[in-house]
Amino acid sequence: MEKVKARTLSGFMELLPRQQVQFERVKGVLEESYRRYGFTPLDTPIIEASEVLLAKAGGETEKQIYRFQKGDNDLSLRFDLTVPLAKYVALHQNELSFPFRRYQIGKVYRGERAQRGRFREFYQADIDIIGDGSLDIINEAEIPAVIYQTFTALGLKRFQIRVNNRKLLNGFYAMLGWEHKAGDIMRTVDKLPKIGAEKVGLMLCDDLGLDQDAAGDIVSFMAIKGSNAEVLAALEAYRGRNQVFDQGLSELTTVVKYLGDFGVPEENFAVDLTIARGLDYYTGTVYETFMTDHPEIGAICSGGRYDNLAEYYTEKQLPGVGVAIGLTRLFYVLQEQRMLNEALPTAPCDVLVLPMTEDLSPAIAFATACRSGGVRAQLYTEPKKFKAKMNYADKIGVPFVAFLGEDEVANSVVSLKDMVSGGQEKVALSEALGWLKERLAKRNQGPVIQG
Repeated sequence: MEKVKARTLSGFMELLPRQQVQFERVKGVLEESYRRYGFTPLDTPIIEASEVLLAKAGGETEKQIYRFQKGDNDLSLRFDLTVPLAKYVALHQNELSFPFRRYQIGKVYRGERAQRGRFREFYQADIDIIGDGSLDIINEAEIPAVIYQTFTALGLKRFQIRVNNRKLLNGFYAMLGWEHKAGDIMRTVDKLPKIGAEKVGLMLCDDLGLDQDAAGDIVSFMAIKGSNAEVLAALEAYRGRNQVFDQGLSELTTVVKYLGDFGVPEENFAVDLTIARGLDYYTGTVYETFMTDHPEIGAICSGGRYDNLAEYYTEKQLPGVGVAIGLTRLFYVLQEQRMLNEALPTAPCDVLVLPMTEDLSPAIAFATACRSGGVRAQLYTEPKKFKAKMNYADKIGVPFVAFLGEDEVANSVVSLKDMVSGGQEKVALSEALGWLKERLAKRNQGPVIQG
């Protein structure tokens, strides 16, 4: 029989066991941080009816989606976690308590060109707060605070959450008389960090038809920089000329104030007028988070406020605010830049138990006692030579190996070898669990990200 060549599709990430443990550790920190802020877990289907998933989509999204027929059913793989959330809330609105706070970490699929740090199958880690008819602006300040605490818990220090408000932008474009093209202008301005002010100005004129004065005013407005207080002070000069602008400025000022109260240091967030988010459903505060030393990767976390999450599924007004962390992209960067803490254990077990007697009962009893006491134990009974057994222990990176030979069994002790230091000592069976736990606790200290 002809063998099929084993291969992984381009744009799909497979990890070796050690890397997978590191990925799960990062994912675990995110889950713990989200739970700490009162978000409940949610898991929606990967496959949805195409008419449900694509109700609001079009253009590039529809081109990138994985869509297929199964019998008479037109089905699609989810391309984000927000649309399934909208369907879920619309379907269960009478059973949920609002504000509804949920987190979801799951795979999504986009048939776009695979490139550095961008995949066709990737994990997103989302949090959203959904209101019933209204949602207080304090939530718009709490969301980036969750992101700050999450990244800090990982050990990441050099990152910046950039904040803006879509109402402020819409109001400014209305001042110039171009409110009818606000969405197109925002999508163009969103390219500023990539192509620069000069090219954006040309695109505003050539592609959107703006006059040079309006294009120049927009580019100058986006160039307002300084501390958060300085940027807000500069924006106050525009107050009173447009009601929507004034509302956006008031919201942005409130979010900046409460971000400080939530404990986010100013060096980790900045008012950035170039942040617009290309998607039309954002209506208020918007966020993008960048790694300071790797701006070329783009935003690793983004989101914002939207006024009606489920407008395509229900008449009920369901405003919300949320962000998504590109977990696969974040992990890719951390791994590539060697920022993952290699000192943290990645073995599938804490202790490898090697029976050295024909009767396996003592070894089985020790492994069982370890597991009952919260220490992960693996029993190795393969008929291999001692050297091969130790090579296996080395390859899986297990911190400790336990030997139970005739002498150990006779004296009710176990020989425990530290695979890092190479030291070995005999420990009474009654004390072995505590001995292991004490040393394992020290091994598991430290942040997931180093440097």
